[in-house]
Amino acid sequence: MIALALAFLCALTWSGYSVISRHFGAVPTESVTVLCLATALLSLLAHLAVEQTQWPNGALGWAAVVVLGIGPVGAAFFTWDVGMKRGDIQLLGVASYAAPLLSTLVLVLAGIAKPTWHLALATLLITAGAALAARASAAR
Repeated sequence: MIALALAFLCALTWSGYSVISRHFGAVPTESVTVLCLATALLSLLAHLAVEQTQWPNGALGWAAVVVLGIGPVGAAFFTWDVGMKRGDIQLLGVASYAAPLLSTLVLVLAGIAKPTWHLALATLLITAGAALAARASAAR
């Protein structure tokens, strides 16, 4: 139950950030760097308070951490900021439905997750949600 409450708070935080970002379109996207650094510091403090440190194994492990930080994780914040300030918000929202779907597909293709009927049902629900959102966007 605590995990669901925290996930809900995360959703509110992200949606609030997105709405606020749209209203401050004149603020340069580079300012996201400050938010990323603040998030990293808060994450470090939370990690030190409640988790046991597990360092990556070898050069490949460290390379994966760096690539994830710069690539999909780091670039996502900057891309989202540009999209919120200058893009089509409805299209961005619909496209965001693809993230969990694509990441799950990668896990299945890599053999980390098994293709189950639960995943098939989730895929259908995600696709239906995206279609519904796209239809509402097109109606405007």
